[in-house]
Amino acid sequence: MSLGEPNVKRALDWILDRLADDPDAKRGELIDEASRQFDLTPLEADFLYRQLTEALKGKPPGRPRP
Repeated sequence: MSLGEPNVKRALDWILDRLADDPDAKRGELIDEASRQFDLTPLEADFLYRQLTEALKGKPPGRPRP
């Protein structure tokens, strides 16, 4: 699986936008909401979680954009 999957990429972008607006938002809740909104499979949701973790790794608080 890769970020080439359109729904996974759109979901990741959507979550990063929400975090840019509200850095204190709960990531798990955002992933759940994005999974429903973008109709992700459980495998895609797990992949999204890992990609979000990588995207946020080493980023200062309040600046979650890669």
